[in-house]
Formats: sequence, structure tokens, C-alpha cells
Amino acid sequence: MKIIKNNQLFTDNTADITNEAIFVVSKNNEKYLEIAKEKNPKAIIKDTELKKYFDFSSIKVVGITGTNGKTTTAGAIYSFLLDLGYKVALLGTRGLFINGEQIRDYSFTTPFQIEMFSNLELALEHGCEYFITEVSSHAIAQNRICGVDFALKIHTNITGDHLDYHKTMEEYIDTKNSFFKDDTPKLINKDDKNVKFKLKNAYSYGLDNPSTYKVQAFTFKDGTNVVLQYFGELYTFNSDMRGTFNVYNLTAALAAVHLLTNTDITKICEVVENFAGVSGRMETVSFDPYVVVDFAHTPDGMRAIFESFKDKTIITVFGAGGDRDKIKRPHMGATADEYSSFIYLTSDNPRSEDPDEITNEILIGIKNKDKCEIELNRKLAIQKSIIKAKSIKNSVVLVLGKGDEEYQIIYDQKFPFSDKKVILELLNN
Repeated sequence: MKIIKNNQLFTDNTADITNEAIFVVSKNNEKYLEIAKEKNPKAIIKDTELKKYFDFSSIKVVGITGTNGKTTTAGAIYSFLLDLGYKVALLGTRGLFINGEQIRDYSFTTPFQIEMFSNLELALEHGCEYFITEVSSHAIAQNRICGVDFALKIHTNITGDHLDYHKTMEEYIDTKNSFFKDDTPKLINKDDKNVKFKLKNAYSYGLDNPSTYKVQAFTFKDGTNVVLQYFGELYTFNSDMRGTFNVYNLTAALAAVHLLTNTDITKICEVVENFAGVSGRMETVSFDPYVVVDFAHTPDGMRAIFESFKDKTIITVFGAGGDRDKIKRPHMGATADEYSSFIYLTSDNPRSEDPDEITNEILIGIKNKDKCEIELNRKLAIQKSIIKAKSIKNSVVLVLGKGDEEYQIIYDQKFPFSDKKVILELLNN
């Protein structure tokens, strides 16, 4: 990646080096340092020095990390701020959005440093006052956020994921928590037992434990209705979004906007209902039959979805990504087994792994295999689930794992595939 600032080229890729370029060294590319030197760049600097050449002081950067809820919380903050009249940028798994328009397509959840700086520069060019970004555990471990000064750091939750990279749950938890060890203002989910943070400049939200922004009550009748307490004052907000996890996400977003702007909470509550959610996250594709698409790809993420539909007969379609955390696969199977009346095990993004092997590892956690059918063709699995749903009253089909992804990764190739488009195509035929 490269970026030009004041006619000066900065790059972290040796292929882009010229005699006029400045090469930026980080822990991610330091193994190529000798190659970089041979190309004789104008200068070689450390990633910690790059920020000297840029000025981001006029934009407030908000970083959100957690196993689940990052995308929805980030999207809600973005939506609330736009509705309140601010100019805002949003960066995450769905791409870069600025002031209501998508500027760049899908990328890493959190890009590497130079791309991050490039996105910040673009936001400044569009007059943005706020820059909301998801922060992955990979980004924290690899220091992709080096040089970014955060106005607020937000924690959603910490449960198991990415153990293919972090190796142990303890390492994963420590990586996430390291984001909250400085004096930066931070907003913490007080109900999460795994979170550890520096108390200075810490605010909190929660449903169960005493917190700065405390949910006193909530119901799911005719949507979601929440009563929130802040320093003895009670406020209410409403949303069409379902699920206890979304009560957390919306509360975190509301609290964040309040901390950032000091806008009266009543005014923030008024714009909450305008946020319809994020594409591919608890997204209802059809009401008859009832079909929902979600990105849930961890046992806890799946459980949160299932809990939202306990009043229905659940038909689940899911698999697991290849070349990723294998430890969670039987636990995903067990969670699906606990809540689902019918399960269609299928292919997700198998990458270089054999889909049959992935499925067998999920099956270990499913005790009642009579309720389970293996159909590795994802389109056929979805089709079978819809046919099943049409024969069962008060049922819901939950297609999990890929959310709004527009592709399926097989080996190193991306093939066009959208769960939502497939569902609509099947329903319209």
C-alpha cells in the first residue's frame, strides 16, 4: 500500500519503492528490510514515526473492538451521528463509508497502517468530524493502528474466536484487553467477565451490573423498547431490531455518541429508531417464509441469534470457515443442536480445507444427528431449509456465517455467492 502526502510517497511495499519514496517499516514487513535498502529509498522510517508527516488532530477517531457486535455498534454510531447533523466516516468489514456514501469496498476489518492513514486523509478531505472504525484482534496484535490517536475506545464483548492466530484463549483475551490499558477515554461492557481495563477515563454500559449507562428494563413487544438510566435520569429508546445483543449494541452506540458530542440523551434516543441495522447482521430477507441472514460464526454469536428466536421452530443453515479456528467447530455444532429443530450443515468459505473434514468436526458437537442433514452445496442447503420452513408453522430459517459477503472462498479463489441474493432468487422462482 502507498500514500502520497505533500507530494511525498510513503509505502510499506518494497515493490513501490523509488529513490523518492519513504519506506515505512513495521513488524509486518520488517523481514523485507534488506530488500528495501537495496532499492535505495529516500528514507526508511519506523511505523511509529509516520504520524509526524500527517495531522489528524481535527478528526475524532473512535475504535470498537470485541468478538461480536463491532459492525453493528459501529454502524449505529455512524447512523446516529449523521442523523444529528455531523459529518462522519465509517471503516470496517463492509468497506469505507463517508457521509452516507460507500467510498471503498470490502477490506480487512482493520487495514494496515498506511491504508488506515489513507482512509483518514480521505475522511478529512470530505470534512468529517468523526471517524468510526472497527478494530480487530489481528490489528491490535500486528499494531496496524500504530499512530492513530483515539478519542474513544469501545469494548463490546470478548468470547472465543481466532484461536488459529492467537493459539490460546488467554492470548486472545490479553490481546483484546491491551487496547484498553492506556488513558484514552473508553466505554466498557460492564457485563463481560473477560474484560480488563485501566480505570482512568473509563465509562461503562450494561444490563446486569451497575454502570454509567445502565439498561433498567427492555421488552421485545412490537420491536425493542429500552429504559436507560444515566446518573439517576431515565430515558427510553425504541428500535425495530431484535435480540438482547442488539440492546447492548444500541446502548453502546448511544453512550458513545453522548460521550463524543455531549448531545442531550433525549435527542440521541430520538434518532435510534432510524437505524435499521447493518446488511447481513440479523437481516430479515423474507417474512413468509421467515428467513434471516446473519454473520454469526462463533458459538456465542450463534447463541445470541438463537436466543432471539426461542419462540419459533428454528431451522439452521451453517458451516465453518476453512483455515480458521478449528477449536470452535464442535462448539458451534453443539450450540446449533441445543436450539435448532432442523440443521443443514453446509459449506462456508472452505478455503484450502476439505469441506467434508470441516463438517465432520462440527458434527462432533451435534448429539442428535437425526435432526441434521449434510448438504455441502450451500445453495441447495438454503433451498432445502426454505422448503422445510414452508411446511412448519411459526418457523424461522437462520442462514448463518457469511452475512452480507458477496463471495465464497474455495482454495484461493473468490466465487460470487450471496446468501441474501440466493434466498431471494429461490423465493422468486
